[in-house]
Amino acid sequence: MDKNCENLACRRNKVGGQALIEGVMMKHGDDIAIAVRKDDGSVEIKKEKFVSVKKKHKWLGLPIIRGVVGFIESMVLSMKTMNISTDMLGIDEEIEKEKKKKQKNKNKPEKEKKKDSGGFTLLLMGFSIIFGLALALLLFMWLPSTVTQLIDDKLLKNYDLHQVLKAIIEGAVKIAIFVAYILVVSFMKDIRRVFQYHGAEHKSIACYESGMELTPENAKKCTRFHPRCGTSFMFVMLIIGIIIGAFIPVWDKWLRTLIKIAILPLTMGIGYEFIMYAGKHDNLFTRMCSAPGLWMQRITTREPDEKQLAIAICAIKSSMPEEFPNFDLDEYDIDVEDNLEHFGFTGLNKKERAEFIERKKAEKAEKKKQKELLNDEDISDIMALDGVDEAELEAISENKDRESQEDEA
Repeated sequence: MDKNCENLACRRNKVGGQALIEGVMMKHGDDIAIAVRKDDGSVEIKKEKFVSVKKKHKWLGLPIIRGVVGFIESMVLSMKTMNISTDMLGIDEEIEKEKKKKQKNKNKPEKEKKKDSGGFTLLLMGFSIIFGLALALLLFMWLPSTVTQLIDDKLLKNYDLHQVLKAIIEGAVKIAIFVAYILVVSFMKDIRRVFQYHGAEHKSIACYESGMELTPENAKKCTRFHPRCGTSFMFVMLIIGIIIGAFIPVWDKWLRTLIKIAILPLTMGIGYEFIMYAGKHDNLFTRMCSAPGLWMQRITTREPDEKQLAIAICAIKSSMPEEFPNFDLDEYDIDVEDNLEHFGFTGLNKKERAEFIERKKAEKAEKKKQKELLNDEDISDIMALDGVDEAELEAISENKDRESQEDEA
């Protein structure tokens, strides 16, 4: 709890996040914390620094401009944290071997695979980004203009539609494409789990902003809809695009697409300013303008379970160590058997999964034992420095073993 915070308003816009594969990223200032649930049920945290260029160049923090910069930085950060979380999760060696057996290129030498993998991955990522941008421009800029022009020319050829009405039709086509795309991907099993972590991210932030103690039980009671969500931002941009489009008198599909690309930074900037305003103010205007984006979050977020909420809470607490100095990661550890939903990405059959779980349990028990031994060694070193002899250390160790056996009994 922030003792310097006299009211809850100072908590708004203080922390933001992103749902990941089996994890959540939270950002507080320049501090980033990524939390993921591992195969064995434990939680792994990775902290990073992300300093905005707006701090280095003050003019980039001016209204409208900061929105464009923020959007670009959020895309960069999103890709970076997604890659980090994937590395943190890793793929078990046995799963990798199982997948390799199913591959067609069995005869390709292993050394050649390793040699080519890095360059091929970078090439694939570059192609994916270019293809994604091209597809976005096609679907959300060129196609709506083309459909609107066809409606005007073919269906309503006896009427001369006003450009404002044309812009509304064009915007409606954009929104329909956006909603359809989100609905289609929401049926994918892996995406549904990401949407659950998206809900966990929102609920934990809502819990923090409400001033309640940050626990999975409290977060579960909170809303999974948040006005500063990326979904809301996209919807706000679509609506702003309709308004700006009404002032573009050109209806040649190619020229209009180029004009819309040119003014896209303005649309981003205005959208960003509204989202930040809506995040700090709760009034009739912000509620009305935020409503469509919040409705869309019924698709892009799903109700998380307490284990997923725990991951989001771990990310928040790790990103704000000054507010949560007593945060203990081990409190959010779960048993392997309670982490069965996590194994969806492994692709193992029932028998392989059972073997996988048993091996993970053994590995986890070994890690716990090693950690306890390390702690015992640290205590021994400290006590030795304080003048405690070996006999006293042995007596203390025996008492600890006896207490441990009694607790197990």
